[in-house]
Amino acid sequence: MAISKYSKYLESRKNIAGCACGLAGLALTFTGLAGEYWPAVVAGLYGAGALIVPPERPAPPDFPTPAAQLDEVRADFGKLGAYLAEVDLPPAAAGRLTELTDLLAALLDPGWSAELLAQDPEGVHTLSRAVRRDIPEAVDGFVRTRWWTRMTPGSEPPERHLERQLTLLREEGERLAAALRETEARRQESHTRYLEDRGHPG
Repeated sequence: MAISKYSKYLESRKNIAGCACGLAGLALTFTGLAGEYWPAVVAGLYGAGALIVPPERPAPPDFPTPAAQLDEVRADFGKLGAYLAEVDLPPAAAGRLTELTDLLAALLDPGWSAELLAQDPEGVHTLSRAVRRDIPEAVDGFVRTRWWTRMTPGSEPPERHLERQLTLLREEGERLAAALRETEARRQESHTRYLEDRGHPG
């Protein structure tokens, strides 16, 4: 570990700059300008050169971009669709689930929405959470609770919770779609102002 750090320092910009200044000190020594204190001059110039160079900046972690994350969410949405196709839901809940998945499919489409979402990490997170956690948990919770409800007649129907959960998730998706639309509207308005200003200079 220590050898690795030493090797990195030898190749660093600080060491290179220090060596360059140290060589300048040796040049002064050979011309007689450094005098008998030439070791201190060379060491001082080396230290000065090493200090004036900013430290090496480590490269930040190479995390997936929002666009790459969106590709992963799109693939997981396909897996979610296969899972949902095997679940038997009451008509009302099934209708709300279809509305929700249609909205998510539109948001995840590789077209215009993907371009906007690639610049919106929070939007990607919202879709990821819905696809990977919220919808599977809502549906699986319904399936498990329905089994127990059949053993205890008279309890609250579990589909009511499922319908409410799917409604809330659809509303969340609609807010995301509205935010994306607002982004496009602002872009269009900005271009209009730009053209107006260009047509009336100064």
